[in-house]
Amino acid sequence: MSLRSRRQFLEDSMFATAAALAASSKSAFAADEEKQSTSPNEKLGVAVVGVNGRGTSHLGAFSERKDTEVLYVVDPDERVGQRRVEETAKRQGRRPQWVADMRKAFADPAVNIVSTATPNHWHALTSIWAMQAGKDVYVEKPVSHNVSEGRRMVETARKHKRICQTGTQSRSSRGMREAMAFLHEGQIGKVTLARGLCYKRRGSIGAKGEYAVPEHIDIDLWTGPAPLAKLTRPNLHYDWHWQWPYGNGDLGNQGIHQMDLARWGLGVTELSQGIVSYGGRLGYEDAGETANTQVVIHDFGDKSLVFEVRGLETGDYKGAHVGNIFEAADGYVVMTSYEGGTAFDKAGNPIKQFGGGGDHFDNFVKAVRSRQHEDLHADILDGHLSSALCHLGNVSYRLGSAISASDARGRLTSIKTTDNAIETFDRTLEHLKINGINIDSLQLQFGAPLTFDPAGEKFVGNGAADAMLTREYRAPFVVPTAGNV
Repeated sequence: MSLRSRRQFLEDSMFATAAALAASSKSAFAADEEKQSTSPNEKLGVAVVGVNGRGTSHLGAFSERKDTEVLYVVDPDERVGQRRVEETAKRQGRRPQWVADMRKAFADPAVNIVSTATPNHWHALTSIWAMQAGKDVYVEKPVSHNVSEGRRMVETARKHKRICQTGTQSRSSRGMREAMAFLHEGQIGKVTLARGLCYKRRGSIGAKGEYAVPEHIDIDLWTGPAPLAKLTRPNLHYDWHWQWPYGNGDLGNQGIHQMDLARWGLGVTELSQGIVSYGGRLGYEDAGETANTQVVIHDFGDKSLVFEVRGLETGDYKGAHVGNIFEAADGYVVMTSYEGGTAFDKAGNPIKQFGGGGDHFDNFVKAVRSRQHEDLHADILDGHLSSALCHLGNVSYRLGSAISASDARGRLTSIKTTDNAIETFDRTLEHLKINGINIDSLQLQFGAPLTFDPAGEKFVGNGAADAMLTREYRAPFVVPTAGNV
């Protein structure tokens, strides 16, 4: 694995144990080896699409199992693709084929599974094309680039009776599952507030300009559904996260993991009825467009979800940097990783600890065998709902305007979750002060307060917001509309 790819993988995975799974998945799967088929006739053929970063873990997982075999490595970057072919051949003892165009792999009846870790703007169409071709899908988070795409993925999976797993691997961690059971059983009373934290340092991605695309990359295939445009950032790979045509900011990069856990802990199975977001890209100027400092508040009626993105230097909050906090009537739970955390009583005394990992790829393969999407720990419906909460926050943010910090604080007094909103705002300003931001001259992007219909998955009385539930697609890379999957 190249130094660049390793850095990307570790950032996207959040903690080093995920990298260990990719590097030594053989030992990870050994404990469950008796449950894996050893018959070549029962092997599932796999195509892995997008292999520059997180896709390396997909290749490791499927090439180390006895009951799966990687048949195709798909990537529009030929150098990356060929390198992954060689690495995979060494692992599984048989050489997969590299192709730049995923449709060639999807046309092969020997392929049973498509596993994808492309950039976000490709997630939905890759998955939909694969399921329409009769393949089961493992798709990285966020499952979609906008709200409509996620719903179309659910529709496709159900219509074509396909298994579709979301890559929020913490849903398979024993410690996280125990923590969620603890919350849902009411052990500390009703959970009324879930916090998601994405406190993760992100530096500048370089000056905005016009950069050459390397000749070994098919930029038409890389771009796919997005507009074909000049490359305006120094690095084509990974830094797309911070530009709107391709990524969703850290809210939809690292943050989607914690957004998913926040929604899970609250026990809500639909989208919120009110959304507001504020923040900015602060501390430097670069080719990035998305916020590096952002707060999103979701109103679920009798429950709230507050999400914080901090890309500048920061301390923890109640012991967590990248994690979740659930506040209930008789205590709270702090999850500091994908699998570990502690429950506390109202006085702050620890009462229970949670820990233990899991194997999300194995859960997926078992559901592929059983043909029951209910066996999945992260069915595409869960992926859609949690990803959409990120997208809704970004819709509010992008429809906002720049105002002073004092004016932003004043507007928050009209939000129903006033106490939580003001407390979070004040902590955010203090965080910015510590990073040398002049609060007196600060202009924050304060998002439009939006009312949403969770049943219809449409905004109420806001055509501009509704327009951002989908996007214009570049033919032939078009996500189908409702009823046409």
